[in-house]
Amino acid sequence: MRCDCRYLPSGKFDLRSYDRLVELQIANGVDGVIVGGTTGEGHLMLWDEHIMLIAHTVNAYGDRLKVIGNTGSNSTGEALHATEQGFAVGMHAALQINPYYGKTSMRGLRAHFAALLKEGPAIIYNVPGRTGQDIPDALVQELAAHPNFLGVKECTGNSRIGNYTQQGINCWSGNDDEAHDGRHHYGSAGVISVTANVIPGLFAKMMHGPPDPELNAKLQELIAWLFCEPNPIPLNTALMMCGLVRPVFRLPYVPLSREEREKGAKLLRAVQEHIPGCREVRVMEDDEFLLVGSAHS
Repeated sequence: MRCDCRYLPSGKFDLRSYDRLVELQIANGVDGVIVGGTTGEGHLMLWDEHIMLIAHTVNAYGDRLKVIGNTGSNSTGEALHATEQGFAVGMHAALQINPYYGKTSMRGLRAHFAALLKEGPAIIYNVPGRTGQDIPDALVQELAAHPNFLGVKECTGNSRIGNYTQQGINCWSGNDDEAHDGRHHYGSAGVISVTANVIPGLFAKMMHGPPDPELNAKLQELIAWLFCEPNPIPLNTALMMCGLVRPVFRLPYVPLSREEREKGAKLLRAVQEHIPGCREVRVMEDDEFLLVGSAHS
């Protein structure tokens, strides 16, 4: 699961809300968390915040689930430093992305990942929609020979996941809408999920239980709504509407429009019994949301 992190009105971490969310995830069958990923807004954190949150998660929950720190960066040096710190505070593995924005060559990609895999166990993250550059199959096959290579979080679809798993390469789906079929028809190890922040038990059932195409079909509209704007905007809005976190956004993220919140409220109410800790789903008023620029706002 890609674990969401929330904030106090000061913009600082709301660790009580974070801990409550993680406890609910564990109680509902989640096996591990990504700390400081896209969903967890690692890109909006200072590195000292990022490493602190990894350390906190390890110290509080490391004996009950796997803690994977998103310590990747488009700067190899920065990623190395963050990864060293992450392992120093006890994370079990790292999530490593290919350089984004300032993209590199294939030789550069090879050197980037080779340097990072020396630091410890890692999942390679392929999400061309965010990085603007695909990690080629041939490079993944080469990296898979490294003893610290754990597998790939793959966001380009089940066909590719199936191709990798046939070669013995572990894959986790990065697409919630395809995760059921990825698991049961293409051999994925599971999913690194956004939607599981809201309905962890149902996603655990789809990943650990037998194929359940009916449940998968029922969840598709909710999953689509959770991606109606760039992640994690809809998820954050949903958690606030469910009363699970404070209604505080770190800019540049802002809540969904009232129209989208009204759509989402209907979808969330339809699964409310499966949303741990949710007593009520509210559409909320625009003035209930607080927007902060940083932890010092």
